Amino acid sequence: MNDGRLIFIEGPIGVGKSSLAHLLSEQMGGRLVLEKVEENPFLGRFYEEPERLAFQTQLFFLLSRYRQLGDLRQKDLFSEVTICDYFLPKDRIFAQLTLDDEELSLYDQIYSLLNPKLPRPDLVVYLSASTSVLMSRIRQRGRIYEKYISYQYLEAVNEAYNRYFFGYEETPLLVVSTTEIDFVRSRSDLEDLVRQVDTQRAGKVYYNPIK
Repeated sequence: MNDGRLIFIEGPIGVGKSSLAHLLSEQMGGRLVLEKVEENPFLGRFYEEPERLAFQTQLFFLLSRYRQLGDLRQKDLFSEVTICDYFLPKDRIFAQLTLDDEELSLYDQIYSLLNPKLPRPDLVVYLSASTSVLMSRIRQRGRIYEKYISYQYLEAVNEAYNRYFFGYEETPLLVVSTTEIDFVRSRSDLEDLVRQVDTQRAGKVYYNPIK
């Protein structure tokens, strides 16, 4: 059932995108594509001086994400499932939060040229959590370049993600509330989520199992 599927994992900072992508690729026997966040030379300084470095940070992300996802066109997407821990529209979510009007106008011109050229996902998995949970997870993992992330900025990111996916209809979408489940430590939580990902082929599904 997995042959040829292209699955994107999305969600705000700290929600567990990369962890789930790793686990899904292992469980489903697929190719794993991870975002190279640490390669952005502006990111750490952006959290200290967001107004001064927003455009450089965002443009670097846009181009690097496009190059990485564009490489998927050269691969055989029909032979196996491919799991990515991001997709390009996330870039514009952040751009709308960080860029001024003139910067966003220029950004949008570039974005509109790049996005249509990328392969279309068969399923997007949106991981959600409360801002307090996200902040706790960010502090626990202790990445140096994330130490200046403020609660206010993270809350704005979280709200922007929720708005975007509330109206998302371009592809099948699985919305997963991660506040009450632990797919990293709980085998049953992971297996149940994998079954949901493996079987969903259409529509929007809200996955929020009651413990």
